[in-house]
Amino acid sequence: MPNKIKSNLSGVAGEYFVAGELSRRGYIASITLRNSKGVDILATNETASKSVGIQVKTNQGHLKFWVLHRKAEKYYSKNLFYILVNLNDGGIPDFHIVPSKIVANSISQGHRKWLKTPGKMGQKHNDTTMRNFKDLEDKYLGRWDLLGL
Repeated sequence: MPNKIKSNLSGVAGEYFVAGELSRRGYIASITLRNSKGVDILATNETASKSVGIQVKTNQGHLKFWVLHRKAEKYYSKNLFYILVNLNDGGIPDFHIVPSKIVANSISQGHRKWLKTPGKMGQKHNDTTMRNFKDLEDKYLGRWDLLGL
């Protein structure tokens, strides 16, 4: 990958790209302080009659694959969304907008399946705090409408 940047910087870049795209679409987007639990961006419509919390996860390549912590299995709300960003090796980013309940269910089921599947050498997988979310079929690509703003 050309010009790979540190993961904390790619995360910050993802947040700013999301905030910029929300603003471009006519929404009010506020990036929260670094110590805000589980919400990276608060977004509202112009009249402030509807708001959502957004958790941003960013990868630097073009793979439709993001790593989350197991906490995400239990951290969901009808007004909480994940926006999963592909920085596309420095090209135009892609945004996958996914309701938090769908992320929670997907990573929980996927992890249980992974634990039951033998490893490359037939060994049992050890449990870990890492979870994976994939949108291989682009089901959530560009789905800004799901925010309901």
